[in-house]
Amino acid sequence: MNCIWQRRLGLFRTAAMAGATLLCCRDYDRFRASIAVRVPEPLPDSLWLTCPVLFDLYSQHLPFSNKSGIVALYSYRVSPVPSFDVTKEVSGAVDDKSKPSDYFGKDTIANAAAKVGPAVVNIAVHQDFFGIASGESIGSGTIINKDGTILTSAHVVVDFLGTKGSSKGKIEVTLQDGRTFEGKVVNADLHSDIAIVKINSETPLPEAKLGSSSRLRPGDWVIAVGCPLSLQNTVTAGIVSCVDRKSSDLGFSDTPREYLQTDCAINMGNSGGPLVNMDGEIIGVNMMKVAAADGLSFSVPIDSVCKILEHFKRNGRVIRPWLGLKMLDLNEMIIAQLKKKDDSFPNVTKGILVPMVTPRSPAERAGFCPGDVVIEFDGKPVERLKEVIEILGDKVGVPVKVVVKRRGDKLVTLTVIPEEANLDI
Repeated sequence: MNCIWQRRLGLFRTAAMAGATLLCCRDYDRFRASIAVRVPEPLPDSLWLTCPVLFDLYSQHLPFSNKSGIVALYSYRVSPVPSFDVTKEVSGAVDDKSKPSDYFGKDTIANAAAKVGPAVVNIAVHQDFFGIASGESIGSGTIINKDGTILTSAHVVVDFLGTKGSSKGKIEVTLQDGRTFEGKVVNADLHSDIAIVKINSETPLPEAKLGSSSRLRPGDWVIAVGCPLSLQNTVTAGIVSCVDRKSSDLGFSDTPREYLQTDCAINMGNSGGPLVNMDGEIIGVNMMKVAAADGLSFSVPIDSVCKILEHFKRNGRVIRPWLGLKMLDLNEMIIAQLKKKDDSFPNVTKGILVPMVTPRSPAERAGFCPGDVVIEFDGKPVERLKEVIEILGDKVGVPVKVVVKRRGDKLVTLTVIPEEANLDI
């Protein structure tokens, strides 16, 4: 396939060979174009190769140009076949309706930052000890409701004694436009590190939209917005490195949690700020980074945050049921290893292994044994610990039926009554 487009004295040529696309130009005039090309059979699946050409194509200003002025535009994106016809956008004319949904242009990151930016705030907590100024805690937050509700990190605004928190001091919230307000901590949860701060304004405030973290994939573009070192309105870009980094991987042995891992640059003061997708939606709350490494940053997924906010609204705090079980997600490789070590291991293809039962716990009283494989929880088939946590919700004192498979493929139905976790222990 060879497609040629001419403009004035210039030449724009695209050639596709064996599934690869090369775009070249030889022109000293300015133009903007984006061309989407359908690659026909014999490829197994027709693909769209979308390459936005959004440069001023002066070859002397671009890298990888030779003496003849030929410039290779080596970046392209592969996406599923859309339902519309091939379109060409010339001279900056853009038709949003005809553009693929995963279109990535020169303004994509800037547009995402512009959408969320006005709702991102700087949070400064002035601390004192018996009237003597002792320091200042700095962080970021995002207005998620026009009434002044701000989502941030608990460690930015609260000092915790056990699980009970108190404000670190006077909270000063500064908006992107320079306005300042006094904030008040409404809710805070130590173990998720999520807090809600409220400010009062006579006029509606800018708000950011909450997205979803469930559809994120490693490699997706994201931006971190916040106030590192009190440098307000700072935007950094990167990709999602891992969508389900376990808290145990980071050395946290208490309540199991999952984080989004990114390579966005975040520093002191970014805590509580939003992690944002290319639609300008919040998909995480930035929490921490690895001090001894670059490109290792972690955020609480927004789907988890939304559940915490539901707890805040319903109970004023987060209620966590406790069973007293250590649980491990099974896959084919783990099952094969366990069967190799012990022929009597249950014949399962999926499920959740119970390697340990806490003494004097609800699980022990219900009759759980080490080696049990949980295959059904509260009447629903389960494959991952995350599903068990979602089913439990805030059920405390409510009997739950659990089906397990034991050595010799024996099916047993147990009834466990969750207790509220005592996280002070």
